[in-house]
Amino acid sequence: MAEAVLPELFAAWPALKERIDALSLGSFPTPVERLATLERELGAGPLFVKRDDLSADAYGGNKVRTLEVLFGRARARGGREIIATGAFGSNHAVATVLHAPRAGLRPGALLCPQPHSDAAAENFRVTLARAERLVILPHWSLVPFGIVRALGAGRVVMPPGGATPAGALGYVAAALELAAQVERGELASPSRIYVGVGSTCTSAGLLVGLAHATRLGLGFRRRPAVVSVRVTPWPVTARFRIVGLARRTSEHLAALAGDPSLALSKHELSQGLELDGSHLGAGYGQPSPDGLAAIALFRRLASFELDTTYSGKAAAGFIAGAERHPDEPQLFWSTKSTRPLPAVLDSDLERAPAFARRWLAGEPTFPASR
Repeated sequence: MAEAVLPELFAAWPALKERIDALSLGSFPTPVERLATLERELGAGPLFVKRDDLSADAYGGNKVRTLEVLFGRARARGGREIIATGAFGSNHAVATVLHAPRAGLRPGALLCPQPHSDAAAENFRVTLARAERLVILPHWSLVPFGIVRALGAGRVVMPPGGATPAGALGYVAAALELAAQVERGELASPSRIYVGVGSTCTSAGLLVGLAHATRLGLGFRRRPAVVSVRVTPWPVTARFRIVGLARRTSEHLAALAGDPSLALSKHELSQGLELDGSHLGAGYGQPSPDGLAAIALFRRLASFELDTTYSGKAAAGFIAGAERHPDEPQLFWSTKSTRPLPAVLDSDLERAPAFARRWLAGEPTFPASR
């Protein structure tokens, strides 16, 4: 099935076709759109958006690219069940429970509380309804123990966000996909690419892919900077963690391709990264004032919806960047699915413990979930 996925990656390094067991889950390339109305509002531009929110009909967003590789890897190693790890409102968990059956895998989720929001509750309801195996922990500090307990024969437990070198390959391919779109004239080469950073997987993959696209002379004369807008705090989104995963991803790519020159130094990778923590607000899952303003602005001028946890804060960074650099082409990478989620019956939620049902209702549970 690998021929149907990661085409830019396999075109750049044909040896990878026999060494990466990817499965097709999404529809790629995702479109790039010019935000002309937003340009006029801000007096900046050209401005573009990469619509990864439309990456799959069942459920889009950035996790689809990651799961294409991780599901294929699990299947190739004899996995029959795959478990996502994250917070109640995890996009990674929703993507897993909705797409795993398409890959012939039984879906599961290992989840812990986060601050309540409508978007997070909507995700949690779907995960509760669709996960065949469900582990709900009362606090994030118990996640490592939960992962150990969830391990078993034929069962693969993914780290939060699928943030591994194998998972990040999906966004190495995405960067090459964008470079090919620049090459075809679908957009101007951006000086900066704005993306939300939570588990670090997307940012790490983009750092590697953009560096290699520039080396290959594909699309970019000058490598775009990745502006990673924090949606989770330091140290989860510390520079050393993002660059460290990018470094390991490039080493993994080099090993698979049999080409040591593909391993990138931490210095080269770090030069392509800008971190923006000014839109995090009170913390993960907590709406920020500028994030809410960005959501309203995109709703009015771009005609698609952002969320308070992830894409709204990333869009706030993008808007601020456009105002700081009004004469430069810039791109917002839309990573939160805008596809409608499937309906959930109240009876599907009965398997959740009482504190999780109180969380769904927006009621106080205990300090860890506030």
